[in-house]
Amino acid sequence: MQLKRHVLALAALGLTGTPVWATNGMNMEGYGPIATGMGGASMAYDNGTAAVMNNPATLGLMGKGSRLDVALGFLGPDVSSTHLAGMGIANIGSGGDAYYMPAFGYVKSDGQLVYGVAVFAQGGMGTEYNRSMDNRPERSELGVGRVILPLAYKVSDALTLGGSLDFIWSMLDVKMVMPIASMAGLITQPGNGILAGALTGMAFAGYDAARLEFSDGSDFSGKAKATGWAGKLGLTYKAAPGVTLGAAYHFKTGLGDMKTGSTGASMIVSDLNGPNPTQTVPGKITVRDFQWPETYALGIAVELNPRLMLAADYKRLNWKDVMKNFTMTYAAMGDAVTFALPQNWDDQDVFQLGVAYKATDALTLRAGVNLADNPIPNNTVHYLFPAIVKNHYTLGLGYDLSKASGLNFSLTYAPEVKQTNTAFGYRVEHSQTNWQLMYTHRF
Repeated sequence: MQLKRHVLALAALGLTGTPVWATNGMNMEGYGPIATGMGGASMAYDNGTAAVMNNPATLGLMGKGSRLDVALGFLGPDVSSTHLAGMGIANIGSGGDAYYMPAFGYVKSDGQLVYGVAVFAQGGMGTEYNRSMDNRPERSELGVGRVILPLAYKVSDALTLGGSLDFIWSMLDVKMVMPIASMAGLITQPGNGILAGALTGMAFAGYDAARLEFSDGSDFSGKAKATGWAGKLGLTYKAAPGVTLGAAYHFKTGLGDMKTGSTGASMIVSDLNGPNPTQTVPGKITVRDFQWPETYALGIAVELNPRLMLAADYKRLNWKDVMKNFTMTYAAMGDAVTFALPQNWDDQDVFQLGVAYKATDALTLRAGVNLADNPIPNNTVHYLFPAIVKNHYTLGLGYDLSKASGLNFSLTYAPEVKQTNTAFGYRVEHSQTNWQLMYTHRF
């Protein structure tokens, strides 16, 4: 009972959430430092309780008994935006350069079954700019996390099947400003015309900037929130001595719309160069049908000898189905206006390659690469949501403190990617340095 209370307490801690940056689109380049140290490859070997985010069937590869993993991840994005014309800013760096995310997992191997519970951050994105065209801060912070109940079944010595039921939460903060005519141009459903008329100048003649703002300013929550469900299926198969194949399918999420309270958002219009006072209209934001995509992956792990293992995965993230538009409805003054910020993301292919070398009985060294294409087209990349990083180079190590406990660490570097939105006249630059640290106890 005491162990269960500890697990529930950790789950409650994880539910506070931490908005984080992610790097395969909005996905992490790897989950858990064992896999991340090997470029994120994780489909076909034991990578700890991070299997619940990768391939739950690999839980069947662990030894007998129970395992508890407690981890902390750090993501260090380096983002800057150069506004080439029309925004009044030459170059500005994002202050969102340090994001921390706790995670934990507990699993028990009981005969042919392995089961447990885990809390992990799925991914997200965000920026922090201290000034903009109306001389106020702009920011975005999206976080998505999961409480996961995994189950793996050892069908035979060669075949293991696995799956999980995932409870998901999402949260979002946005402070975004643009020319009032540009915001009016995003309207797809004008409601009864009161708000739409205001944005097209009928109520705010002489105003030239419109700001949409909903943010609680916390690193551990978001103003707009939603919950939902998803799941995963996976398998591993020992095809030959030292050769294991793996595959996983992650279902598209079923998240509800993210919503603020009835006055949790603001529409703010400004006259940048004239005498008109700034006007604020409080209201409610609803972010429509934001989902995480279905994903499928295939992998292989080959033990060349007792000390050397190679792993390779291919992963497909179907962003196109879920990231066509970023759609928000703003309700105020007895009216509701729906905006659609075009995204038009492409599906993303990711290749993950890694090697692990057991240098001593206690020390394991790892290295890997994570090679991906950029899913965001030039004409829809936005400086508030620049999830454009492509390739990653990773290192890692594991050290056994005893037969029952150990530490694992990974370090990732993602070289700078530059992308220009010529339609709106700005360029985004983005690189990352990330790490993960995990303590493991077996009993």
